[in-house]
Amino acid sequence: MTTPSIGDAPALGQAALPAESAAALLRSNAHSVDLGGRPAIRFEDRVITHAEYYRQSCRWANLFLQWRRPDRPLHVGILLDNIPEYLFAFGGAALAGATIVGVNHTRSGTHLLHDVSHTDCALVVYEPRHHDLIAPVLDQLPSVLVVGDTLVAALAAVDDEDPYAEAELDQPWALIFTSGTAAAPKAVICSQRRILVTGNRMAQMMGVGSDDVGYVSMPLFHSNSVMVGWAPSLVVGASVGLARRFSASGWLPDVRRFGATYFNYTGKPLAYILAQPERPDDADNTLRVAYGNEGAPQVVEAFGDRFGVRVIDAFGATEGGLAVTRVDDAPPGSVGKAGPELRIVAEDSTELARATFDSAGTLVDPVACVGEIVNTAGVGVFEGYYNNDEANARATRNGWYWSGDLGYLDEQGYLYFAGRNADWIRVDGENFTVGPIETVMSRHGDVLACAAYGVPDPEAGDQVMLALVLREGAVFDPEGFAAWIDGQADLSPKWRPTFLRLATVLPTSPTNKVLTRTLVHDKYRPDRTGTDVLWARGRGDAGFGLFGADEAESLRQRMERFGRQRFWDL
Repeated sequence: MTTPSIGDAPALGQAALPAESAAALLRSNAHSVDLGGRPAIRFEDRVITHAEYYRQSCRWANLFLQWRRPDRPLHVGILLDNIPEYLFAFGGAALAGATIVGVNHTRSGTHLLHDVSHTDCALVVYEPRHHDLIAPVLDQLPSVLVVGDTLVAALAAVDDEDPYAEAELDQPWALIFTSGTAAAPKAVICSQRRILVTGNRMAQMMGVGSDDVGYVSMPLFHSNSVMVGWAPSLVVGASVGLARRFSASGWLPDVRRFGATYFNYTGKPLAYILAQPERPDDADNTLRVAYGNEGAPQVVEAFGDRFGVRVIDAFGATEGGLAVTRVDDAPPGSVGKAGPELRIVAEDSTELARATFDSAGTLVDPVACVGEIVNTAGVGVFEGYYNNDEANARATRNGWYWSGDLGYLDEQGYLYFAGRNADWIRVDGENFTVGPIETVMSRHGDVLACAAYGVPDPEAGDQVMLALVLREGAVFDPEGFAAWIDGQADLSPKWRPTFLRLATVLPTSPTNKVLTRTLVHDKYRPDRTGTDVLWARGRGDAGFGLFGADEAESLRQRMERFGRQRFWDL
């Protein structure tokens, strides 16, 4: 099936709205004779109807309104797994005119504090299981409520009458972090209009109706789960089954238990699911369609065949500034056909040459054709970053949307993703920047200089790589260094490096700025890194092991199997 490119998508203000507001939609679903008594949320053994969801949302709205002040926005930080309370908070925010801030539970301590402070949260709701993340800065946070007795008591003190305090459609309903350092986090503004329009568009694209059931296991602090997983169910009066966290082994049993018909993903979940032992009845399930991004072509095809599912794999961004959906006749490795407004440009806005390939299909002269992917028709549905003028200016220069992603176009206009700007890394669907990683690594007594950057994962997304210069006389201890990394409480597990490059010197510009793009180009290829020694650490390994020509060839072969050979060649 051929699906729309960015050129086909209407402007946000012109696209179809399913209701005059999110609050109106909640009321309509709850009071509908057909929908009110039907499930809206399923979680473990709980089934919550649309009518009950509305009542719970009213109670949460009245709870939030206790923190409303005339001189500041009503922003509520949510630090929860995928549990019903997360969606109650979204419903409550719709009815109270509040904004949900999705607090990322891969961040902790001072980084988490920066996120909450940067987004002006008046209240943070969190689970006891995340207490260790928040404990170091608990006394510096605004008001907090803990899921359990504290939250139960607070909700019991308010009624479940609708406060009718909803805001305008263009007010932020959510702030969703896409990336950022501690000094400059980036929270994407997502208005009610954008979430409802996107939910409507996703429902149409996936053919979701009121009888459908979504399966949401990607974290609700991501736009993928909010806009592709949950929003379509709200728009059409369907239901979603929630899983606290994604589990490859638990995926198919959950799909069957909930009777799920659609599923959202980002990054490598399809590959993780395929890695589970195959059974002859895998296709005996209720799932019809999956929608996501960054699935390797071979993985997408194998997943669809094995589980009897239509997979729509797209390329886009949380910001919504551009989106391209893969089409059936796209060349191997392409993410789809780009519209004329999508261009590949250098930093000075100069359009780069179209890519050419040799007889073996290898990209010729990537330096001439790889640049930043921009939407020259405008910023699409991007509504800006909250409280970040510098990032807004960077993303909207020339009236274009600058994605921060690298890519190239072939002569026929097919787009190929080539990685991210040096400061961004995406691991298992999670975006983050290198600043906090480098800050932590610089604390090690033997590290004189370091640079963190993303290198291609063989299956999807990136892995973290570090280039390290050790102090004179220091000897690298592969197991000791791994143990030290594991012991850093403020280093998220996804921030931990998979690859290390022990360098005598880092490449620098004439102004002594580290040339990260050079490191990204060299990657983990021994034929490019000269005499520098490479190390790698696999999942579950106690320490780093030497990464030489044999290991590199094995990795290259894996990339080829998953249709990502071009990342090796770039």
